[in-house]
Amino acid sequence: MADSAEAAAAPRVPWLLTAAIVLADQAAKHLAAAHLKPSGYIPVIPGLFGLCYVENPGAAWGMLAGRQVFLIAFSAAVFAVFLWKWRQMFGGLRGGHLILAALSGGILGNLIDRIRLGYVIDFLDFHWRRSHFPAFNVADSAICCSVIALIIMQWIGERDAGKKQTD
Repeated sequence: MADSAEAAAAPRVPWLLTAAIVLADQAAKHLAAAHLKPSGYIPVIPGLFGLCYVENPGAAWGMLAGRQVFLIAFSAAVFAVFLWKWRQMFGGLRGGHLILAALSGGILGNLIDRIRLGYVIDFLDFHWRRSHFPAFNVADSAICCSVIALIIMQWIGERDAGKKQTD
C-alpha cells in the first residue's frame, strides 16, 4: 500500500519543486524591489557579495536587451519543448525529473517578470577586486544549476554506457 502511495506521489514532487522555485524567486524579487530599489546596494560580505537592485531588460549579461517579445516567445517555446520531449531529454537520466523541475522553475520565474514587468529583476551581486559578475536572481541560479546537473548526469550516463559495452 505504501509503495502505491509513493508511486502516486512521485509525479507531483517535480512540480512541487518547480512551484517552490517560482515562489521563492518571485518573493525574493518582490523583496528586492521593495527594499533594495530605494536603498541601492547592501554589502553582505564586503569585497565579495552584496545585494543590489537591477532591472535587466535582456537575457544573461543583458544580451538581447529590449527584445522582450523575442525573449518571452523563446522562453515559452523552450519550456513547451521541455514538457513535450521531457521523457527523451530527461527521462533516462538519474534525477532527470528533478533537473526538469528546477529548469522549469527558473524559466517560469524569469518569464513571469518579462511578461509582467518587461524586464527581469536581478539582485545577487558577486565581485572580487576588479572582477565583477553580473547580478542574477533565484531563477537564474535554478537554470544554471540544473544545466550543470544535466551535463554531469549525461556525462555519467554516457560513461556508464561505455563501461557496459566494454564489459
